[in-house]
Amino acid sequence: MKIMVGIDDTDGVGTRGTGALAVLLGQLIEEKGWGKAMPVTRHQLLVHPSIPYTSHNSSMCFEAGIDDVYLNSFIAAAACFLESECAPGSDPGLCVVNVEQLQDRKGLIDFGYRAKEQIISKEDAYDLAKRAGVHLSEHGGTGQGVIGAMAGVGLRLSGNDGRFKGKLKVLAPDGIISVRDIKLQTGVEEVRSLGGKAVLDDGEMVRPGEKIKAVLLDSKMTLLVFPTGTDYPRWQTCTKDQLKKF
Repeated sequence: MKIMVGIDDTDGVGTRGTGALAVLLGQLIEEKGWGKAMPVTRHQLLVHPSIPYTSHNSSMCFEAGIDDVYLNSFIAAAACFLESECAPGSDPGLCVVNVEQLQDRKGLIDFGYRAKEQIISKEDAYDLAKRAGVHLSEHGGTGQGVIGAMAGVGLRLSGNDGRFKGKLKVLAPDGIISVRDIKLQTGVEEVRSLGGKAVLDDGEMVRPGEKIKAVLLDSKMTLLVFPTGTDYPRWQTCTKDQLKKF
């Protein structure tokens, strides 16, 4: 089965970030032999004075393929992991969705986009979790992290929100690399122009920047580029500021 796992509000100042814990949860699935985890995405939520957060109010989500018989074991292990690894004073939440059995896909996606623009209560989150048939649980503090955890899953499920955790590393002789080699070296599925309209051919050449980040577009790991204004190479990878909306 395909599942999506969201966590939020697990860290504190000077502690491991939520993204690092999401990576470790994915590794747990593979170490136990339960399945295969996909890369983690970061999803930006509403920044507001009434919403507590450590740095940017972002939640983390990853997709995984696991055998049905291991789902409950994973949820139990994830709960124990959060309770033991989250920072003191944090308010961690966990959301696990069996995508094939999800009862309200649109509602979950809408919840994610609402969390980018509105203040949402825990009660709203639990009401939706019950209707949609998803696991939602809190593991310390106020448990406010359940809101972001479920929002992250909804946004990942949309296929059009989020930056993949970590930067991509490419070997680019003379500071230029083909789209084909970017895909081969990184796992990127498509390279598109900023705005996402033009998909670059494998033979197009790109100048990589210092920090190369992939985003989630049309459910694909996508690298966005912008025109250099020259004939060769015609494209350059986007800066972090250009990707802020993700």
